[in-house]
Amino acid sequence: MTSHPPLLNDRLLRALRRQPVDRTPVWIMRQAGRYLPEYRASRERAGSFMALCQTPELACEVTLQPLARFPLDAAILFSDILTIPDAMGLGLSFVEGEGPRFARPLRSAADIEALAVPDPAVELRYVIDAVSLIRRELAGKVPLIGFSGSPWTLACYMIEGGGGTDFRRAKALLAEQPELMHRLLDVLTRAVIDYLAAQRAAGAQALQVFDSWGGVLAPHHFREFSLRYLERIAAALGQGDAPDRVPLILFAKGANGSHLTALADTGADALGLDWTQGLAEARRLTGDRVALQGNLDPALLYAEPGAIEREAAAVLADYGRGPGHVFNLGHGITPQVRPEHLGALVDAVARLSPRWHAPAD
Repeated sequence: MTSHPPLLNDRLLRALRRQPVDRTPVWIMRQAGRYLPEYRASRERAGSFMALCQTPELACEVTLQPLARFPLDAAILFSDILTIPDAMGLGLSFVEGEGPRFARPLRSAADIEALAVPDPAVELRYVIDAVSLIRRELAGKVPLIGFSGSPWTLACYMIEGGGGTDFRRAKALLAEQPELMHRLLDVLTRAVIDYLAAQRAAGAQALQVFDSWGGVLAPHHFREFSLRYLERIAAALGQGDAPDRVPLILFAKGANGSHLTALADTGADALGLDWTQGLAEARRLTGDRVALQGNLDPALLYAEPGAIEREAAAVLADYGRGPGHVFNLGHGITPQVRPEHLGALVDAVARLSPRWHAPAD
């Protein structure tokens, strides 16, 4: 096993384990992205988004870019949630202004039955190599987060052939042929478990599962077609109470309210929240059994810095006193945000959050 230098900033890991910290840690979903001019330059040099993802040296370069600008408390692997379907042979590409597209979407039972779990050391080797390289280049500065899409979210993209809003093909399949949908979700769950375990072995110090489309499901469908498989992932990746365990974050966008209680029962260490779910209410619903991550509305980063600071203060106050909060956006940062506005947010969290961790008077 590769030896790594000691971690200089462990706020994120301590917060995910609900241990005391001096201030609330902050990282941002899509923190390495198009809002940064240096990222745009790297992507142009790579020639395409896929080349950027599939070249470990470039993936490392862009992963580290936001850390050079902002005093963030974590790095997150630069990759995409759709690497698993691409490794399964669906032919992923990105069209500027349109998002992801699959050349060979799932259109029949035979397509689903032909899917096999990819070997992370072979078909996804470029991701695992990137994790190892990033971890080495971080040199203990902050922890590295690895990630994957959730089985349900991956299934949506694979069936629809890309992004969508109504997910009519995926929802029709789960209603008409639930056994076939479960077959697809089973192979994807096994793939996600293997993929995240390989990232962990390569050096990822925390893991996040993005269930970006969990919130589009009716409650009973969420429990059957999303939550069931998140439970399997959490059980497979769990490491008990070992002090050096790699924490797992589940982010099921839009799966709020009573779903949070069930998500907290999975054994995950933390739940990510979008901006439509209050942090105080989430603490009540989960009984402080898990850490909570979030949840500023990304659109608020278009406001002027003074307003951003006030909104950050409101998020901190909503969570309240005590450990277990990781500050983040309720979804990814958008490309038109000015970098200095993110800087204002990170600075505000650093200045305002210590009071929520100091002993009560």
